[in-house]
Order: sequence, then structure tokens, then C-alpha cells
Amino acid sequence: MTEPRTPNELPAWIKEHMARYVATNGEDGYLWDASLGGGKGMVPTLLLTTTGRKSGKALTLPLIFGRSGADYVVVASKGGAPEHPAWYLNLEANPLVHVQVKADKFSARAHTADNRERATLWPMMVGIYGPYEHYQTKTDRQIPVVVLKRI
Repeated sequence: MTEPRTPNELPAWIKEHMARYVATNGEDGYLWDASLGGGKGMVPTLLLTTTGRKSGKALTLPLIFGRSGADYVVVASKGGAPEHPAWYLNLEANPLVHVQVKADKFSARAHTADNRERATLWPMMVGIYGPYEHYQTKTDRQIPVVVLKRI
């Protein structure tokens, strides 16, 4: 896999978070201070690399995650914006992704949780990062919950 690349339009604090994560294999950056985004406490983050559906280039972002058995779970909230985040549209087009959790780097297949899965996973993710609940009230779209299954 090539060196992770962040989209240019990201805020500096996200770029800095990811740079620390990459430089230290997650020793610095794995835990993120959720108070910066309106949450509480330190939350775990992973690096998700998708393939751009238009550019074909690998794009990497740090995301808050939870666990469901051996799988990793992330939320495509985009802060409650009316449209899905680009990374989610990318994995819809190509569900094969790369994931880094601390120093563990692996390929995964992403899928959007169906209603049954979401009924369990959404409350779990809101428990990890409470602002997700508020984000859902800001948008008419159902915020996707994404399951990343190691392959």
C-alpha cells in the first residue's frame, strides 16, 4: 500500500491527527480527545483508506470506531450534513478498503449495516461518541453505520 494521503480540504487539526497516527504507528493519535468535537473523553480512532471513485487515488481519514466481534464499525456522519461523506461514497463504489488500528494494518471489505445490524450498532456508536445522536437530528438522511470486515 502506498503512503496514506489526506484530502487537501481537510481541516488542519485532522491532518495533524493523522500525521501523528502515521508517524507513530498509532501510539500517538489512536486515542482522540472527543471534546474537540463536542463529545466526552478519549475515543479510539482508526485510519480508513478508500479508493477515490473519481480520482482512483487512495485517500485516508482518521475515524472514530467501535467493535462488533472481530469487525470494526465506523459512522458516516459528516457532522449531520445533508450529503454522505466522500469516503462513504468511495467505499460504496469500491468496498475494498485498507484499515490501520494502531500498528495493525490490514485489508477489509466494507458494508453498510442493514436495519437489523444498525439497531445494535447505532446505539453502540452513540455510546462511544454522543454527538452522533445530534448529527442524526440535523439531517434527513439516515446516517450510515459501516462494518469493516478483515479479509
